[in-house]
Amino acid sequence: MNQTIHNLLTEQLASWEMARNNYAALSGVQVKELNVNGIPYKVQFNPARIVSSGAKVDAKSIKERKCFLCPANLPAEQRGVPFEGHYNILVNPFPIFPRHLTIPETAHVDQRIALRFGDMLDLAQQLTDYTIFYNGPKCGASAPDHAHFQAGNKGFMPIEQDWRKQVAGKVADYGQATLWYLNDSPRTTLVIESADRKTALKLFDIVYHSLDIQPGEDEPMMNVLAMYEAGKWIVFIFPRAKHRPACYTAEGDANLLSSPASVDLGGVFITPVEKDFIKITAEDIAQILSEVCLSPADFQKIRQRIKEQI
Repeated sequence: MNQTIHNLLTEQLASWEMARNNYAALSGVQVKELNVNGIPYKVQFNPARIVSSGAKVDAKSIKERKCFLCPANLPAEQRGVPFEGHYNILVNPFPIFPRHLTIPETAHVDQRIALRFGDMLDLAQQLTDYTIFYNGPKCGASAPDHAHFQAGNKGFMPIEQDWRKQVAGKVADYGQATLWYLNDSPRTTLVIESADRKTALKLFDIVYHSLDIQPGEDEPMMNVLAMYEAGKWIVFIFPRAKHRPACYTAEGDANLLSSPASVDLGGVFITPVEKDFIKITAEDIAQILSEVCLSPADFQKIRQRIKEQI
């Protein structure tokens, strides 16, 4: 499957001018590194991502626009590779990664993870060159009305290499799986490590049902990363408290267009506006994370709930 996707990317960049230009522009994106409470983060200045970071995801805006992930509305140049009969693996034309995929469901159904987590594990196992990610409907998904995953080449996000050094403790052992939590405050991170698909599914289900669902919502707020290596799945779950930080809508100098999603929580903050890239500090990232992630007390409560269910 990795080779099939490599061929797709090569073909699309040859035939699709917009995608080719945006991938070429990646070589010139500016990156800076920041240390947030001892945890390494990168900041990427990527103007093309304004499409996602600035996306209007309120019900009215979504109703008034055509769904850009539905097969009928894809650009004429876009080609895909089918997956498991009901997904389409596409090249993302607005990349963060040198190889960036969007993987929408072929049917127009809402973005939800509960019944699709197994699909995410299967994607990770098939696409071993990639890390698969899921953004909840109010956690950075720019199409909360259409179920989809994304994928980026493995090793791009700092957390992928660094997480073992950040383990704070074990929440529980569960069959062939272990649930860890990281010492990476103000981010709140749970990690499932499992050699068995069924066990990973069950453990994720326990985590899912231990999280609070906010009034009027259908699922707990979260971002999820999944990768498969050395015969095991590694799944990062970032429970959320809030969609966007206060700086997103602040006026004047306090404004900073940051709408954190999986990649940001994985350690690469995306800034589509140059002034934000220049001014953003480790303190800003810590403040943003403290607003969108769970409080330490709530995170501890969740871990206790999980233990009680195992």
